[in-house]
Amino acid sequence: MSSMSGASGISGADDVPETGGRGDTIRLVLADDHPVVRAGVRAMLESEPDLEVVDEVDTADAAVRRASQGGIDVVLMDLQFPTRMQGAEATRHIRSALDAPRVLVLTNYDTDADILGAIEAGASGYLLKDAPPAELVEAIRTAAGGEPAFAPGVSSRLEANSGLERLTGREVEVLQLVAGGNSNRDIGKALFLSEATVKSHLVHIFAKLEVGSRTAAVARARDLGVIRSD
Repeated sequence: MSSMSGASGISGADDVPETGGRGDTIRLVLADDHPVVRAGVRAMLESEPDLEVVDEVDTADAAVRRASQGGIDVVLMDLQFPTRMQGAEATRHIRSALDAPRVLVLTNYDTDADILGAIEAGASGYLLKDAPPAELVEAIRTAAGGEPAFAPGVSSRLEANSGLERLTGREVEVLQLVAGGNSNRDIGKALFLSEATVKSHLVHIFAKLEVGSRTAAVARARDLGVIRSD
């Protein structure tokens, strides 16, 4: 966990909610596969009188199971896990339930693909792990109160595609698979789309990125931070 210090700047967080929705204490679950990260976040949050870490899990599947048991207000969710289920999918499962807790993403990844995927899955906020402590605490309170809690840097990424028309979430998924060397047929199977639909998405992607090939589209998207470089 990176050292956290500095002032907060969460959008939509001018007022601190009085409660987390289930009383004066906001109850949290930490979902991260790195024990050191969980320990660091827990130690930081324990100094806040209105925040209580009630559980820790090291897989996305376990986060879904723990959320289904109730009694929590916010899940702090990483995006990448060594198991099959990842953070965005777990977020979607958690948020689909009745009386679901809020999900606040806390991760190292900041591409448009990651951010859009988390938002579309139902995340209430998105922070990076090098965020200042005050920013994270404020984001937790904001998310628990039902308001969006996005770090300033994340908000700016959503506005900064160099004036280009923004790709949709599905187009980003297609492009990420193109970057992985997948054929149109493979992409169709992975996303449950026909090859014709995949080709249609690629046409729109090429137009939006102002390129004429798959290779150029991937290079442009990486330059813009739309997809991951790895």
